[in-house]
Amino acid sequence: MSGSSAAIAFLVAIVTNYVTAQPPKWAENTVLVWSVFAGLAVVSLGLFFWERRLAAGAPDGGVRPVPLGRIAAGGHSMNPPTVPAPVRGREAELERIENLVRGPGGGMAVVCGAGGLGKTTLAAEAAAQARADGRVVVWIRWRDDPERLGQDLAQAAHILGLPEARLEEARTGRVSLVDAVWEHLATVTGWLIVVDNVDTPTRVGPGSGPPTAYRGWLRPHGGGVLLVTSRDTTRQTWGPDADLLHLQPLADEAAGTVLLDAAPHAGTEAEAEALAVRLGGLPLALNAAGAYLSVPTSRHRTFAAYQHALETEFADLLGAEHPTAATDPETARRVVRHTWDLSLDQLHSDGYTLARPVLQLLALLEPAPVPRTLITPELVADATGLPTTAATVDAALAGLHQYGLLRTPGGGVPPVNQLQLHRLVREVTAHTLTRPEPTTAWFAAIDEHLARAVEATTSMPGRAGWPTARLLAPHLPAHLDRSTQRGLTTAVNTLNDLAGALSVAGAASEELLLRRHLLDAETRLLGPDHPDTLGGRHNLANALNRLGEYQQATDLHRETLTARERVLGPEHPDTLTSRNNLANAQARLAEVGRRRWWQRGRRR
Repeated sequence: MSGSSAAIAFLVAIVTNYVTAQPPKWAENTVLVWSVFAGLAVVSLGLFFWERRLAAGAPDGGVRPVPLGRIAAGGHSMNPPTVPAPVRGREAELERIENLVRGPGGGMAVVCGAGGLGKTTLAAEAAAQARADGRVVVWIRWRDDPERLGQDLAQAAHILGLPEARLEEARTGRVSLVDAVWEHLATVTGWLIVVDNVDTPTRVGPGSGPPTAYRGWLRPHGGGVLLVTSRDTTRQTWGPDADLLHLQPLADEAAGTVLLDAAPHAGTEAEAEALAVRLGGLPLALNAAGAYLSVPTSRHRTFAAYQHALETEFADLLGAEHPTAATDPETARRVVRHTWDLSLDQLHSDGYTLARPVLQLLALLEPAPVPRTLITPELVADATGLPTTAATVDAALAGLHQYGLLRTPGGGVPPVNQLQLHRLVREVTAHTLTRPEPTTAWFAAIDEHLARAVEATTSMPGRAGWPTARLLAPHLPAHLDRSTQRGLTTAVNTLNDLAGALSVAGAASEELLLRRHLLDAETRLLGPDHPDTLGGRHNLANALNRLGEYQQATDLHRETLTARERVLGPEHPDTLTSRNNLANAQARLAEVGRRRWWQRGRRR
């Protein structure tokens, strides 16, 4: 309640009591009573007009007073966290931040990427380097509270010399606090302010303006450097003046070194690097594995043993739930299974209701790029049962990409527009799906739409379908494996059609993948001497021949010819075809032999 409102309320109460209650002896003196009333009325009116004057003189027609009780008093640490181990593989990013901090001007840098990539660790290392270089460093943790952020930045500005008189003006509403803070920060150099974990930048404020307007708490206009960490990776969020440092998983050698730092006696460099590759170079997973291996009582004490155990104990090693992760975001950030839930929850609250189910759908496909054309509204609707449109699927994919959960290899440029999940994002997401539902229904929808995609791709004229055919190939073997005896013929025809298109496209490696899988399935389900199995063996031999594996092709053609002569007879058309192809393979093999003999002779 304002001062004038309180005085008026007090005056009304006195008048009411005077009229209704039994007045004391002194109240019988009407001159005295009305004199008191008049004095109170004058005070109330004075307070009222003083408040109006303050409001009229404030910017934008009146700035609300800001509760700044904690400013210049602290209440929590504003020191950067300690980095417990050497930071590996981030030399380029640290150099960029260091150059910005040491440069003649200020600016804003945003370290961004998916959860688990070590954004906070990188910022803490940059802060330590800046402090060692004599800079004033302030660390602020975003708590999804614009008012708290304002108080923290005001405290940072106060540490950097913002006068108490200027803060008093903000307290009384005569100036905007955000402008007072940044007007001061623009005049001071030699500082680094880190605002960590700004995963909801649209809530930063003050007000509802976007961060790109640079009129809120995060601005690139200071005399020092504002360093922000966030899962939001888009230029649309941070604007043209922010320097975006988009983190990627660590390179194999650096990731292996992280494991060796944590568990130096757990194996060789090669074994550490192999485990690091299995973990996708994700720093959070590397730290989890290293911490596990460093404990003397752990069941698995070597890199090789841990890697082997992941195949059967993934749920315990990296997929385990943490009991407080749902209510404590800081815990969720440190747990591999939960770290991406924070981004998915935020996307859902922002209206991207299909982001989580689309991610789950992608996780059920193979760990390979997926053609964008496969993820249709019809597939999402058939799998999830949710209402879906092209616009909502586009929005879901854009949101997943914005938070670093989805990559677009090749830049997402047609005609090979493609989508891919990080290996652990895919694995954890698939692991946490409820079984047997919804995956049974989801796989049925995936298989139906894979078959449709192959049909559409192989029907395209000329070379139009070749890029998509290459992308579909890795996802077809699982489609065949899931087919029952009743649907086997259809699935085999689907793979054969795609393999034929790949052969024409010259995609020998992708064709070979399908041919091997077809032969394995036909041998297992139909028997080694079934005509379809013999046909599959013949096609595989041809694929090997096109790939230049002439010895393997010759051996397989000879095996197929022998079987066809026995099963079909020596004059059967398929037998004659095998005999012809065996002769061609032998001729190629002989040609390669002569060429090698000639080359050896020249070297002598």
